[in-house]
Amino acid sequence: MSTLDALIFDVDGTLADTERDGHRVAFNRAFAAAGVDWSWTVPLYGELLKVTGGKERIRYYLDYYNTTFQRPADLDGFIKQLHTDKTRHYTDMLAQGMIPLRTGVKRILEETRSKGVRLAIATTTTPANITALLEHSVPPIPESWFEVIAAGEIVPVKKPAPDIYQYTLQKMGLRQDQCLAIEDSENGLISARQAGLKTVITINDYTCNQNFSEAALVVDHMGEPGQPFSVLNGGDVNGFNYLNLELLKHIHANSLLADLAVKS
Repeated sequence: MSTLDALIFDVDGTLADTERDGHRVAFNRAFAAAGVDWSWTVPLYGELLKVTGGKERIRYYLDYYNTTFQRPADLDGFIKQLHTDKTRHYTDMLAQGMIPLRTGVKRILEETRSKGVRLAIATTTTPANITALLEHSVPPIPESWFEVIAAGEIVPVKKPAPDIYQYTLQKMGLRQDQCLAIEDSENGLISARQAGLKTVITINDYTCNQNFSEAALVVDHMGEPGQPFSVLNGGDVNGFNYLNLELLKHIHANSLLADLAVKS
């Protein structure tokens, strides 16, 4: 049976709670600077998160929530500029330390890396957002810890399509049964599962009511010693109340055994 050789992490909502008080605020700042009277509220942004990718999210908003907006002749260029401005506002917020890493993230990265487990990122966010998040975490996380950073438009179709995970596996030279994905959303789970990856979910306020029936484990956060997670769905956690490498290996092995039992 395959061993756990790599962890592949999503970014937004997984490594940090970036959506509600990060990306949403940055979008609104970009809209104000562009002179459009759009304001994405917390509930509205939760609806827009059904669509992955910032430029795609703006277009979806215009198609379904703001159909009376007088579109410029070069709509693609307009959306691209808005998204560029939004990214600048977002990275400025990160530089100011406004968006910390989620509970347990730094510990998991340090532990798994120190014990020879390979790390990668598979996300729809832009490379600039990843760089800013890692550089301005406390303490900072070197990008070099991640063997592959698959981000932005490196593949033509974004999550929930499996393309970003397939690209990451191909770049690492690994099979899907050698890896675990760490995600926070239903779209991310669908993407990872379609690529054949077992997946651990750490929910956030926006994703807590989504369908995670295909996940190997669902918890509210990764936890710390003395700051336990709550298990929301999934099987045996081997007596642990926070994610660590031993537990991740246990989840990975049990998931593969379950597949073998189904096939037999």
